[in-house]
Amino acid sequence: MCLPETHAALGNQGAHEHQHAVSDGPAAQRLAGMSRRAMLAGAAMMAAGTTWARPVAATAAVHPSRGRRMRDLTWTFSTRFPVFADGEEATRRMHVTIEDNGYYLQQWSFYEHTATHLDAPGHFAPGGRLAPDIRLDELLVPAAVVDISEKVHRNPDAEVTVRDLFAWERRHGRIPHRAAVLMHSGWESRAGSIAAYRGTDSSGGYHFPGFDLDAVDWLLTRRRITGIGVDTLSLDHGPSASFGVHVRLLGADRWGLENLRNLRSIPPSGAEIFVGLVPWEQGSGGPCRVIARW
Repeated sequence: MCLPETHAALGNQGAHEHQHAVSDGPAAQRLAGMSRRAMLAGAAMMAAGTTWARPVAATAAVHPSRGRRMRDLTWTFSTRFPVFADGEEATRRMHVTIEDNGYYLQQWSFYEHTATHLDAPGHFAPGGRLAPDIRLDELLVPAAVVDISEKVHRNPDAEVTVRDLFAWERRHGRIPHRAAVLMHSGWESRAGSIAAYRGTDSSGGYHFPGFDLDAVDWLLTRRRITGIGVDTLSLDHGPSASFGVHVRLLGADRWGLENLRNLRSIPPSGAEIFVGLVPWEQGSGGPCRVIARW
């Protein structure tokens, strides 16, 4: 969930000047003299880049040296991914191409809270820490995945409650110190449609699951969590008008993750997640790569 003020644009005049340097200067001559072998290597790299641009695969990767499993919890950053409000859609354009300039570069314009992203405390808390202030030990933490997908089938506005947390601990033991508590609701299946992902009703209201404020209070006071995460557009469920979960969680100097995916395929306990947050200058959070390992 993002506010209109948190807008970022990528691309600058320096890149434009570099474009002319490549196309008109000695670099162009060197590129023209590339060997066939080098060109084939470049084509292989381009093919790899195309693979990365596709949606995250459903199967987990196995860490080659430790035999551990890994799963990407991140959506591909796309101009088509649903955003919280109309007008916040990301845009991109081609800046230079390999054919014309010797290298490939896009220019993006997007809000900080687009696709899979982190909400830093300063997103809602005046004077709260911003993206560069998030410590490294807050970006590699244990994960506790709370499955409320059955409740969501019955009620799209369902929330993670204290009762759900008690039930989780009866099955899996105490929520680990420093954990990120992640809501698995199954909502990711709706991400192909803006209206379905927002759960928009006939009056324009939103309906999707999130965290209950009492559950967040309990986690903050009884368990020393690092943050929470959801597979929806907002930490608060869709009908919320006060964003109480945001205010409470971020005001307590914790972070939140929104628009996660693949939570059904990682274990409820025993995994850890790495949050690849870019330290955006003065950032209220920002898009990130979130990886689970167990």
